[in-house]
Amino acid sequence: MMEKKGQRKLVRGRWVIADSETVIDDGAVLIEGERIMETGAWADLRSRHGHVEVLGSDRVAVMPGLINAHHHSAGATALQQGLPDLLLEPWILMHARLRASDIHLDTLLSAARLLRTGVTAVVEVHGGRGSAEAYAGRCRKALEAYDRSGIRAAFAAGMRDQGFLVHGRDGDRDFLAGLPADLRQAAEATLPGPDSLDRDDYFAILDELHVHYRDHPRLEVWFGPPGPPWVSDGFLAAIAERAEALDTGIQTHLEESYYERLHGPREYGRATLTHLAALGVLSPRFSVAHGVWLSAPEIEILADSGAAVSHNPSSNLRLRAGIAPLNALLAAGATVALGMDGTSLDDDEDMFTEMRLALRLNRPPRLATPAPGPAEIFALATQGGAKLLRAEDRLGRLARGLQADLVLVDLARATWPWTAPEAAPIDIVVQRARAGDVETVLVGGEVVLAEGRPTRFELEAAGRELAERLAATPFPAEAAELAERLLPHLERYYLGWAQPRPAPYTAYNSRV
Repeated sequence: MMEKKGQRKLVRGRWVIADSETVIDDGAVLIEGERIMETGAWADLRSRHGHVEVLGSDRVAVMPGLINAHHHSAGATALQQGLPDLLLEPWILMHARLRASDIHLDTLLSAARLLRTGVTAVVEVHGGRGSAEAYAGRCRKALEAYDRSGIRAAFAAGMRDQGFLVHGRDGDRDFLAGLPADLRQAAEATLPGPDSLDRDDYFAILDELHVHYRDHPRLEVWFGPPGPPWVSDGFLAAIAERAEALDTGIQTHLEESYYERLHGPREYGRATLTHLAALGVLSPRFSVAHGVWLSAPEIEILADSGAAVSHNPSSNLRLRAGIAPLNALLAAGATVALGMDGTSLDDDEDMFTEMRLALRLNRPPRLATPAPGPAEIFALATQGGAKLLRAEDRLGRLARGLQADLVLVDLARATWPWTAPEAAPIDIVVQRARAGDVETVLVGGEVVLAEGRPTRFELEAAGRELAERLAATPFPAEAAELAERLLPHLERYYLGWAQPRPAPYTAYNSRV
């Protein structure tokens, strides 16, 4: 019987990279609907399925969709909005300079950048303040944009219940007490008021969103508490309990900055990860972003708990957080994935650059020391991300029965003018490919990027609309001026935490 065109597809590649250990030269992937039916030699599959639609060619690499395991969407980046890179704590404060943007357009444009670099699944950590109604509206608009784009997304929504100005349960009180009276009054006015989102509102909104998207083929609703400095023990424990009841995920930030590292002993009398283990919130549904300052005992606890880490090397460098202990995490058997955090090295959301950075930052200059190779880093961006998503039985590899999330990478530039036949395909792709080489992306068997362009929406129109909205939005001069006044006080506050004190960086001087 002749197969209907479109019901099945054959995806051909010079190299079919099925996983971090398996490459098929001149191979193909047979897709039916949203799933992979078979992988094998092109000649064999073509001879048995001669009437199906064919994508790809002998000039592309076919590989599993990459997974961005930690992300914050933005249509225009912080740098484009005039906010330079700083240490994390001052950088967060200086977000007061940013113009308010449209979250639907932000998410849509960010999803397009991800698709154009071969990312087919993302963990988006979303935070917000204001009224419950406004918060719920922003979450819905972001999820609608992800749905429209065709990408997979675990949307992890969170809120703070402490630490609105500085880290910790009593941090705001102590910080405010040290400010001049007029500045203290202005800073207090920025704290949440009685009509702001509270914990009951938050759980009600997340419950509603979870029910709405529970059966969605590409979207999940997770909990996204921003991190222990900003979330009380009681709130975090309640989140863990609710996530278990809903069988959904949790992602939080953990020990990203030097001052987050100091926060643990100051707040709990022990390291933060150790405290979370005692609190009972760690599990395979729990993932952390960064983990730059994790110690050896914490790494063992993390690995034993089954919790996962998103390694974000670009962001860690840009915000002067440091270099995460990737080799130690891998040696301990921890689940490690790769994320770009919305703050990639070249400010361009290129997952290939992120893989190269993770590779080259973690190669010690001594013989007989562990160092990841390109295949191990590729595994972080695929199989590691799938495990963090608790979807290793559906994503991260090209194998029978798994979701047909495929990326076709044009090899013309990466292999020009000549590449030896014995060169390892994964080495070439990880170390030479870039976002501009991605030709086609399929998510669940659907082509969502063709010839480098999203198929489900008009990218240029979305970009024009965002630009027009931002250009018409006044610069928040009053909020920016207050942040500038608070900045030296915030620096002194954190410098008082450590002895000996680290040298302070040059304070950011805004041009308002």
